[in-house]
Amino acid sequence: MIADKIHTGTILEIQRMSTEDGPGLRTTVFFKGCGLRCSWCHNPESLEKKPELQWIESRCIGCRTCLESCPRGALTFSESGIVINRDTCDGCGMCAGECPSTALEVLGKVWSVDKLVDEVIRDAPYFGASGGVTASGGEAALQAPVVAEFFRELNRRGIHTALDTSGHCPWKSLEMILPYADLVLYDIKEIDPLKHRKFTGAGNELILENLTRVAEYIREHVLPREMWIRTPIIPGATDRADNITGIGLWIAGNLDGVATRWELCAFNNLCRDKYRRLGKEWIFGGSRLMSRQTLDELTAAAKSSGVDQDIVFCTGTAGIQDAAVGAGQSRRDKKRTPPC
Repeated sequence: MIADKIHTGTILEIQRMSTEDGPGLRTTVFFKGCGLRCSWCHNPESLEKKPELQWIESRCIGCRTCLESCPRGALTFSESGIVINRDTCDGCGMCAGECPSTALEVLGKVWSVDKLVDEVIRDAPYFGASGGVTASGGEAALQAPVVAEFFRELNRRGIHTALDTSGHCPWKSLEMILPYADLVLYDIKEIDPLKHRKFTGAGNELILENLTRVAEYIREHVLPREMWIRTPIIPGATDRADNITGIGLWIAGNLDGVATRWELCAFNNLCRDKYRRLGKEWIFGGSRLMSRQTLDELTAAAKSSGVDQDIVFCTGTAGIQDAAVGAGQSRRDKKRTPPC
């Protein structure tokens, strides 16, 4: 049990009407902060726990009001527009508050659990029999006391809860949340530990160890009721038949009867502007969407890897010349994407 106290968490965004973060129609709460640094990360604004400032060029009118309002002198004006000194900026948001054209935005806000619960239960009439609330990120488990208390309060109101996690966190963090999660969405990105470290900045040993323990926990407890595995299909990285086959063998050998769905999540490049607004480069910025042929081949590899074929799904969008793959649809840029 968690202590009876109200915690506060740093939230990136609350996204409503989501169909990609668990069953049914959902409200997804994106928590800031992540221990991985995946080279393909689709939510770079979620990596740091602290609030961050972004500049939206298309809104800027060049008035320079922000420069005068910044108490730390973190902003300068150049030929290319506003330049943010990330080492100096503390995300206080004073410049964003003074900007007349809303060209500056602070990403991240501190919420108390009670306010967060009040906010998401407004959407309860839309959840129906299968929808609910998902905690995502970043890595939601890095704010485990907040998520656990948040889920506990939702449980009391009969709202379905889902934890979206990479598993790269202390086991005690997951153990704190699991008693209040109806569903666990768990990433297996890369089966080779060396490649996993190359692509994400960390090995996969802790992730797989925690996944084994989550499976054991599910077998022994009422909640969580089920687990979904998700694998991002990234061009030039995870889009290898040996990777997919290896993951399938691992699922078949360790998660039999526990994993009820395995999603191959097709790469999308809609987050390019996010990197630009944060003053970061994205090495996958020039990568194209996956072809239908490649996605079909990897789906076939997954189905022949030893898992129950009925649990394998491919979601997302194929290249523009192809039809959408699976049930997923491409996202608008403003929407957050799974932390795969």
